[in-house]
Amino acid sequence: MTMGLSVLTVHAAPETGPTEQQLADYIAAGRKAAPVADSGSAGSGSACTSGSGAGSGNGSGDCYGGSGSSSGSSGGYASDTVGFGPPMTSWLAAFGYGLTHPDVAPPGANDWNCKPTAEHPRPVVLVHGTWMNAYNGFAFMGQPIKDAGFCTFTFNYGRSNLLEGGGLGSVLPGVMGTGYIQDSAKQLAVFVDRVLAATGASEVDLVAHSQGGSMSNWYTKFEGGAAKVKNLVTFGATHHGTSLDGIGALGRAINNFGIDVLGFIEIFVGHAGIQQTIGSDFVNKLNEHGDTIAGVDYTVVGTRYDEITNPYDLTFLKAAPGVSVQNITLQDGCEQDVSDHLTMMYSPRALSIALRALDPVGHPNLECTFNPWLLGGGGSL
Repeated sequence: MTMGLSVLTVHAAPETGPTEQQLADYIAAGRKAAPVADSGSAGSGSACTSGSGAGSGNGSGDCYGGSGSSSGSSGGYASDTVGFGPPMTSWLAAFGYGLTHPDVAPPGANDWNCKPTAEHPRPVVLVHGTWMNAYNGFAFMGQPIKDAGFCTFTFNYGRSNLLEGGGLGSVLPGVMGTGYIQDSAKQLAVFVDRVLAATGASEVDLVAHSQGGSMSNWYTKFEGGAAKVKNLVTFGATHHGTSLDGIGALGRAINNFGIDVLGFIEIFVGHAGIQQTIGSDFVNKLNEHGDTIAGVDYTVVGTRYDEITNPYDLTFLKAAPGVSVQNITLQDGCEQDVSDHLTMMYSPRALSIALRALDPVGHPNLECTFNPWLLGGGGSL
């Protein structure tokens, strides 16, 4: 999905897409009560009803289906990094390296002897996205954030295989972030606690990409993260879901008539991919009491050329009273940055936005350079 969607050509500003409400209305127009399967029918793990068929649980009695599908069982785990990969300025080069070196850390991350300073009291946890891993998610940003004076940590989450519902991409060793997002949020909770224990800090800042953003948001709302997170900085996050280029919206509308088309798609894109479609139980639950939670400051970055989280403004959040939210379009003030969903993590401007969010006094200025879709790195490998 990542490779396939990322090769779409983007040369001019895309046409204005439908609004979130229009998409929701479109999907709701086809919604009908789906037949409820008996316990123990199609699907494995604990039997749960989900969408048009029996979805699978996570093996512990929690029903995480809700994706409108019935394919796959549950499972997956998180893992620590081993060793370090080289710094990269190009997303394409980093993605390839990460596929063949799935367990290395990005440069600058995971110095477990690092202690926060008075100037930078909170360690930074980097959270990769779907079909990515710790390395290729942050091979560009990791070292500069470390060099700015932050203790920086990351890990691999949502590691699942084809039988566990990870989708076809999970057969590749460097493809992670494919398991149920709720399971991944629990894995993030464990990792944050380890970082706090190792550094002696009371809070962390999270810098997250794509699914990593919505998963981190779930962590703050349902896994105790609100008391442990000060800043949540997200790039292309699926906070309100995505149409997956229309596949999700169309598939969910068909599912609402009782035809399990998303179950078929889920075989390819995995549990996490389907959970991020507009109107999924995950997305609805994530935002049912508002987009934000008290105690967390949000910096939310989207790109007009995002071919995966689309329409791109679905990534933006509405602030609850007393909550700070900055919604930033990457191209505002810098039209030559044409980063897409993936290359935005290799954009100097995006990096400067992250640094400003983490330390507005020390890094008040934003960079503006050319950064192309697909390649990143200013067009150089």
